[in-house]
Amino acid sequence: MPEVTTNSAETDATASEATRKRPKPGERRVQILQALATMLEQPGAERVTTAALAAKLEVSEAALYRHFASKAQMFEGLIEFVEQTVFGLVNQITERETQPGARISKIITMLLQFGEKNPGMARVMVGDALVFENERLQQRMNQLFDKLETHFKQALREAADTAGSATPSADAQARASTLTAFCMGRLQRFARSGFKRMPTEHLEASLAVLL
Repeated sequence: MPEVTTNSAETDATASEATRKRPKPGERRVQILQALATMLEQPGAERVTTAALAAKLEVSEAALYRHFASKAQMFEGLIEFVEQTVFGLVNQITERETQPGARISKIITMLLQFGEKNPGMARVMVGDALVFENERLQQRMNQLFDKLETHFKQALREAADTAGSATPSADAQARASTLTAFCMGRLQRFARSGFKRMPTEHLEASLAVLL
């Protein structure tokens, strides 16, 4: 029987190619989250299942669970991205903008532009994508808007003090609540219109009325 030989160069090339294609540590997690966000961007998308997510990535469901203990953890990954991005920018705006009104205007504009550029994330932010998921996910998302309302209240309190308001705290709280509801409403309309009604639509004129 003739001896079977292999081309060592071909073997090395194949092994090298396999090595290049193997995701780096943490890379697969990012790919999973990106795929989930992309699936949420489909207008009228129903609940995303792990089976559908695995099929999109061309991996098994077991492969997903090697990186996330549950689908809830995947959504937590998206929420964490939203939190880090939004509040990182809020902090930058707060440091650079000393005028309360301009600061609030820039924060609202940033938030709505973020949702507009990331439709899947917008659905997570307003809870549409979390309806059938673990309740703690919605609670965590609610906290983001609570924190934003606190930022608005602090800035409005400064403005009310400067204007000589007799009830600066009450005035600031009422207006901060209204501004937060405006942000949530714009993002929700965007998601429920199939991403047709832009959150930033007539934004400058709207902020002129609100501020």
